[in-house]
Amino acid sequence: MENARPLPSYLVQRFHGWKATAYAENKAWYRRLADEGQRPRAMMISCCDSRVHVTSIFGADQGEFFIHRNIANLVPPHEPDGNQHGTSAAVEYAVTALKVAHIIVMGHSKCGGVQGCLDMCSGRAPQLEEKSSFVGRWMDILRPGYDRVKDITDEDAQSRALEKEAVMVSLENLMTFPFVAEAVKTGDLSLHGVWHDIGEGSVEQYIPGKGAFVPV
Repeated sequence: MENARPLPSYLVQRFHGWKATAYAENKAWYRRLADEGQRPRAMMISCCDSRVHVTSIFGADQGEFFIHRNIANLVPPHEPDGNQHGTSAAVEYAVTALKVAHIIVMGHSKCGGVQGCLDMCSGRAPQLEEKSSFVGRWMDILRPGYDRVKDITDEDAQSRALEKEAVMVSLENLMTFPFVAEAVKTGDLSLHGVWHDIGEGSVEQYIPGKGAFVPV
């Protein structure tokens, strides 16, 4: 592969720093993880956004979260059509192989993917309507959520509402996977929806009895 290049020097320096400190001080733990395999308690589905650092937010150690990140933390509906489905494959592996006890879908404020969905669905981003747009076709997953917030007139309130709809649509789609629905039914798996305000450092969780996101 002629286009590949060595790592940037700052990453190499950071690696050596990690190896000499965090790894050296916990070498037995890392070797145990390597020898015994992973047994994560939860699967975390979050956005690719570099500002969202789920392990830091929840103080998770190595081996605790099975993390899958994608644009706008979306889960597509169950569609075994022979195409390549990275998110669906991650969910299947987490539930059927790793036997996670929880799946947490985490949305966040100022999400670029959600804003793209708003722009596309309101006609402000025709480029995302093109069949060749990977982002646009991925954001089609969120169209049902847009339909529920399209009449909100305040732009900031609409954007925040759609960020939370991205969580709700994903939770709804998770239940279309037979193995997820069965695990939820038997009590072996629970689903959770949370939303993170980056600037405030706060987290809200969805409470079914209230039908709303409330601070944790």
